[in-house]
Amino acid sequence: MATSEFVDLRSDTVTRPGGSMRRAMHDAEVGDDVFGDDPTVNRLQALLAEMLGFEAGLFMPSGTQSNLAALMTHCQRGDEVLVGQNAHAYRYEGGGVAVLGSIQPQPLENEPDGSIALDRVAGVIKPDDPHFARTRLLALENTIGGKVLPLPYQHAATGLAHERGLATHLDGARLFNAAIALGVEPCEIAAGFDSVSVCLSKGLGAPVGSVLLGTRDFIDRASRPRKMLGGGLRQAGVLAAAGIHALEHNVARLADDHANAQRLADGLRRIDVLKVDGPHTNMLFVAVPPERVAPLESFLRGRGILVMARSPALRLVTHMDVDAAGIDRATSAFAEFFARH
Repeated sequence: MATSEFVDLRSDTVTRPGGSMRRAMHDAEVGDDVFGDDPTVNRLQALLAEMLGFEAGLFMPSGTQSNLAALMTHCQRGDEVLVGQNAHAYRYEGGGVAVLGSIQPQPLENEPDGSIALDRVAGVIKPDDPHFARTRLLALENTIGGKVLPLPYQHAATGLAHERGLATHLDGARLFNAAIALGVEPCEIAAGFDSVSVCLSKGLGAPVGSVLLGTRDFIDRASRPRKMLGGGLRQAGVLAAAGIHALEHNVARLADDHANAQRLADGLRRIDVLKVDGPHTNMLFVAVPPERVAPLESFLRGRGILVMARSPALRLVTHMDVDAAGIDRATSAFAEFFARH
């Protein structure tokens, strides 16, 4: 079965650029971005900075690199970052903050809605004492597990951090999903943070790339860890053009992904043995009896449905390459499996 024939629910990172995006990439004007000479990269950085209310941006190959470069810019060796235990920057980025940044992560329990209780944040900020790492940064994520952090919570969290002398960073890999879900401008999601990382290669549909945003001085300083981490690209306008196309054409349509996630959740809830959590924006989590996980994954693949079955709680993610008909195919395949097993 050809890849294009699958309904791929593993992640929104699997999207493929369409014809108009590929044409934009083909026609992109390019230069050497390490020298700051790539006009398309410069346009992307300026466009996203304006959209989110920042002075400047810095294009990077990945969100992992963007987060790490941000933390290395905010923190010196031996400093500490407060971060949720379920946050991507702590849990899914290979420990780079400690291994490469020499930054101590202080993981904190996430609440069911994805937030971190502010009294818990306040309680772990270290005193100015040479026995302790210097607490320097609060890092949040929105969306986290597809869940949207409430704006009043974000404002309170960044306010607390700034009152206690901490900088703030937002992993906004799916920031536009949060904005669509709340019906607000994207800049409202970014408000209060000293830096924000935005991914272009998830629901927005670009093949690669993230942008780090902040003050002009912060971005100038972040160019050093970007270079150190191997993110100094040359004629990167070919990639940046896809990001520009995504921002200009694929933001509003994220609402379709959210609607399809709801459609999928509604269909799966009709299967008695499944317990469905969500949808949360474009994600839902489905509890499957442990002994059925591996057979289910194999069965679904045979029906042209791809899922990532790392645990009994399957994460299913909708995106621009899965339409309502694909959702119905997936629901039918789930129902067929459990009717037989």
